[in-house]
Amino acid sequence: MSFSVDEVAFLAAKAHRIAEVAPGIELSKRTVFADRAVLEREFGGYARAVSVLIAAQRGAAGKFPQHWLTDADAAQQATPRAVADVRAAKVADTGARVVHDVTCSVGSEAPAFLDASVAWLGSDLDRSRLAMARHNLGPGAWLAEADALAPVSAADVVVADPARRADGRRITDPAKPVPPLPDLLEAYRGRELAVKCAPGIDYSGWDGLVSVVSLDGGVKEACLYTPGFGRGREAVVIKRGFSEHCLSTHPAHAPAGPPGRYIVEPDGAVVRAGLVNHWATRHGLWLLDEHIAFCTGDTIPDGYTGFEFLEAVPLKKLKAALTARDAGSLEILVRGVDQDPDQLRAKLKLKGTEPHAVVIARVGDAAVAHICGPRTAARGSGWGLGRGDRVGG
Repeated sequence: MSFSVDEVAFLAAKAHRIAEVAPGIELSKRTVFADRAVLEREFGGYARAVSVLIAAQRGAAGKFPQHWLTDADAAQQATPRAVADVRAAKVADTGARVVHDVTCSVGSEAPAFLDASVAWLGSDLDRSRLAMARHNLGPGAWLAEADALAPVSAADVVVADPARRADGRRITDPAKPVPPLPDLLEAYRGRELAVKCAPGIDYSGWDGLVSVVSLDGGVKEACLYTPGFGRGREAVVIKRGFSEHCLSTHPAHAPAGPPGRYIVEPDGAVVRAGLVNHWATRHGLWLLDEHIAFCTGDTIPDGYTGFEFLEAVPLKKLKAALTARDAGSLEILVRGVDQDPDQLRAKLKLKGTEPHAVVIARVGDAAVAHICGPRTAARGSGWGLGRGDRVGG
């Protein structure tokens, strides 16, 4: 739920007091009446707006400063700062001096570009969002009310983040976000453009660069860049204390073969970008099957986790094999097989004491259950970013 311009003005004027009150507002079902009473006593008829703001600020953790003004939709769509930094670095590497964010919302992309020494101009049609952006970024920010499909600047690069959720679900059809991708491409024909999209979008026909970025194990977005940024696909993996950049121009000659000491699942960004073989080749791994995104080898790459392989059995013999190993708690991973992990776990009814994992994959024409030890992290100081590497470059 968004705010009226009047509500934004009130929230901006009372921002300091709201920050003081917020820690005592739980916003749970148990406290709904008590919270409302406190907010009405403090803020009168604006209690609803303050409640929505506090909830949205909490939902935006890791995306922009907690004291910023935002509504729930803006907070949900905003890019995490670490992911925005990847885009800003890529734009800066082109030599761009000015970027125009044509769907700027509350201004969440601005800090990343400014820190990358790229001047930022933001525009939007939503006046309340622009008012929040003005409060968040200060009087010196370049902001304008403008339609994203009506170019109003000569900026070196245009960035767009179309609304890509409907009824709480991600939109994967490129013609259905607001504004639609085809319309953006037409409006900025001949310009360098970066468009943020849902990770599941079909980008097979895109002529430029597709960059899929994950943060702490969750795929956050696919960004489509015009050919001036390059062509092909890339996966950018960002984790605490670790980053990795995998390109479709990297070698991809990992064979398929029997399990090694460990089974490893690549990061979701690598899988979504279609770079499993490239990633496996880079880390000296091979594939359980050339069509399945499970890798295997004698080590676990630095920054990742994996499972020590014990034995492979047909699905129909899985319960007997796990019982023989005194298996209790069980992590189940499935690819290429129509099998629901939760239903399988309930069906197995394991009563043992030892934690295990099962990696179920279609190998050739057969569904194979790979029984493994529990999830374990990489040992030693394996591969990581070298001093000369730059994420997103």
